[in-house]
Amino acid sequence: VQLVESGGGLVQAGGSLRLSCAASGSTFSINVMGWYRQAPGKQRELVATITSGAGSTNVADSVKGRFTISRDNAKNTMYLQMNSLKPEDTAVYYCNALTRFGSLWWGQGTQVTVSS
Repeated sequence: VQLVESGGGLVQAGGSLRLSCAASGSTFSINVMGWYRQAPGKQRELVATITSGAGSTNVADSVKGRFTISRDNAKNTMYLQMNSLKPEDTAVYYCNALTRFGSLWWGQGTQVTVSS
């Protein structure tokens, strides 16, 4: 499985961005996909996950009500719609995919910077 993120950038506080994660390869084997982020000097943290079957989602409390995770199975693409962005949302955002075989794949990351 290969994952490529896009959509990051610089935005003012209160603004919006939509991140995309395009999957290729053995996409049929993916069970769960997720977004994580890592700010400078901090550990990588979970932002949101979505299952491949029912499309069940899980969103971190820190972004609940502001971020929405979704997927387009026909395009093998996962999205993260980020609204009401705050400076503390500044981080490198990574997508990952967990397959039914237990393999975990990561994208290269995309930078999101929110200015105050």
